[in-house]
Amino acid sequence: ARSRTVGELLAPTSPFDKKCGRENWTVAFAPDGSYLAWSQGHRIVKLVPWAQCLNNFLLHGTKNGTNAVSPRLPRHGSDGSQKNKPCEHIIDCGDIVWSLAFGSSVPEKQSRCVNVEWHRLQFGQDQLLLATGLNNGRIKIWDVYTGKLLLNLMDHTEVVRDLTFAPDGSLILVSASRDKTLRVWDLKDDGNMMKVLRGHPNWVYGCAFSPDSSILCSVGASKAVFLWDMDKYCMLRKLEGHHNDVVACEFSPDGALLATASYDTRVYVWDPHIGVILREFGHLFPPPTPIFAGGANDRWVRCVCFSHDGLHLASLADDRMVRFWRIDEEYPVQVAPLNNGLCCTFSTDGSVLAAGQDGSVHFWATPRQVCSLQHLCRMAIRRLLPTSHVRNLPVPCKVLQFLCYQV
Repeated sequence: ARSRTVGELLAPTSPFDKKCGRENWTVAFAPDGSYLAWSQGHRIVKLVPWAQCLNNFLLHGTKNGTNAVSPRLPRHGSDGSQKNKPCEHIIDCGDIVWSLAFGSSVPEKQSRCVNVEWHRLQFGQDQLLLATGLNNGRIKIWDVYTGKLLLNLMDHTEVVRDLTFAPDGSLILVSASRDKTLRVWDLKDDGNMMKVLRGHPNWVYGCAFSPDSSILCSVGASKAVFLWDMDKYCMLRKLEGHHNDVVACEFSPDGALLATASYDTRVYVWDPHIGVILREFGHLFPPPTPIFAGGANDRWVRCVCFSHDGLHLASLADDRMVRFWRIDEEYPVQVAPLNNGLCCTFSTDGSVLAAGQDGSVHFWATPRQVCSLQHLCRMAIRRLLPTSHVRNLPVPCKVLQFLCYQV
């Protein structure tokens, strides 16, 4: 089946935009679904209220140029009972943008920092932050509601390829860089760098937190997938099975599964607690043998992401296709065409997939179905129990296999 197009946001173009630097490497939704952000190429990030995007798609059809937007709306207030609507911003980050991440929190206490010029977060109010990773190794933190720069983090020495916030609201940020390191930042402490995680032999391409923020997954220019204990800041284990560079990773909403995408033309779904591959989704048939692990480079998988229903995945490959998969089926349930796609992510409610391409963003309706009661119960259990604990439950073998996603 072919996925239905919802709309697209087209960045304004000029002759020089056809040159290198136009790539849209990252697109992100705010945790509360209020904003969409994407890199338009070069130095520019666009922040747009997501509800406004959907309304424009309904009113004007699928295409929506970024210059043809609604009038600016008042700032999103966080101290009143009735909040104003969010407004859009165009942010010039000063260098090519490689990564974006939203972070949100209500801080528990005032920062220890007394430098007013450096301490810019308004404690005691809801914070919605946007982190941007740049080509020069810097990470800039922006206030989403005002578009103002809050912090400038400068410890990386190479491109900041990916960013992820801990989902527990702690404003802990992890950055993955081509300098072969992951760095952990505490934005409640004005961007203090808490830890450097070393172990990758080459560039680090991506990182992702588990839903409970206890585990960090990182992938890079090697065949291994790294799992880190974020309480002790040490490596838990390496997952080995891919045959080429691993470029993207994401946990399922219940934390029981981990999806990884690789240049070996495959997406693997792992049980991260025991390091077992549960599913393999191939993008080239027959799949390349290990000696030709890269396969044809027009089949390299660029990105993978989990839907919020825990049943569906989306993958984006160099064969000009976006694929939607069910975790219990071998073949895609829907496909959509996309040239030069580089990144994709599901909207907060899971109803739309956004994919970035050459400074623009395209949107498709995602496969929707009512989750079974069995699956909902499985997700509820797996949010609380790792695989080792599930195996000790006094339930029949078939139920254990279902809870462990083995059937």
